[in-house]
Amino acid sequence: MAFSTLARNLKVCSNGNAVVFARRHASSNVGFIGLGNMGGFMAKNLMNKGHKLVVYDVSKAATEALAKAGATVGKSPADVASQSGTIVTMLPNNDIVTNVYTGKDGVFEGLQSGSILLDSSTVDPSVPIALVKQANAKGSSFLDTPVSGGVIAAQSGELTFMVGGDKEVFEKAKGVLSGMGKKLVHCGDIGMGQAAKICNNMLLGISMAGVAEAMNLGIRLGLDGKLLMDIVNNSTGRCWSSEIYNPVPGLMPNVPSARDYEGGFYSGLIAKDLGLAQGLATRTGSPIPMGALASQIYRLMCKAGLENRDFSSVYKFIQDGQKI
Repeated sequence: MAFSTLARNLKVCSNGNAVVFARRHASSNVGFIGLGNMGGFMAKNLMNKGHKLVVYDVSKAATEALAKAGATVGKSPADVASQSGTIVTMLPNNDIVTNVYTGKDGVFEGLQSGSILLDSSTVDPSVPIALVKQANAKGSSFLDTPVSGGVIAAQSGELTFMVGGDKEVFEKAKGVLSGMGKKLVHCGDIGMGQAAKICNNMLLGISMAGVAEAMNLGIRLGLDGKLLMDIVNNSTGRCWSSEIYNPVPGLMPNVPSARDYEGGFYSGLIAKDLGLAQGLATRTGSPIPMGALASQIYRLMCKAGLENRDFSSVYKFIQDGQKI
């Protein structure tokens, strides 16, 4: 090894002994940027699996919670990248993801060569397609790794990861991904994880609205809500929205409908995802009449003040007789 190369990888202490330079040590750290309703639990699960975390979020309260659990808090996305060999991002939308990676003090400013970048946000497939090129130019790898399962699965570490990108990189990333999820699916080239996620979330938005409509109708007809839920969950109408995440208050514990729709998956985010689905449908010439109607419903919910309530509050929206 040439001395110039060796010098970049070693640091000489005052007593003359050579120790491994911090850059080499940093490659064992996992960076995590975005500690919201999902990201906070995902980061904690990684720590519980023995990973050393360097975290960043615009919310001081979110980073303080992870610091108390033993995480190092970075000053910026660039600072996180400079200390980490694998970086996970979990962010709200296209613009924020792009800015966190490419903006001032962004990930790419502090990125180490050989790093693996895992974006678990839900964004347009064009975003990872653009970011992978910049990551590769800096000697690093990028996968789109959106998730399904909601806050419940994020908390229990049972998320499903839909992954787009190089298969060999996917194999290398499994150690980190499996610390947050139980099912890891390679969907194809870069962007295909996002394609799968957007299709799934379009169906999720449709099914939740359908469950809310059916439950509201049955209760107004005089059926007991618990009875109707049990019938649906043992019949052909059974789905995740009815069985795991029922939108009717008082029928299930530990779901947003049991706490006035606080927390969970915000209506503003499902509206965003349905908007992404509409954009992709337009680009591919794919009719999505049910998806379009669901998109309209959730947009109206946001205008009605439910943007920061869980998306299962569509039941409340319909129950209150809102015009659609």
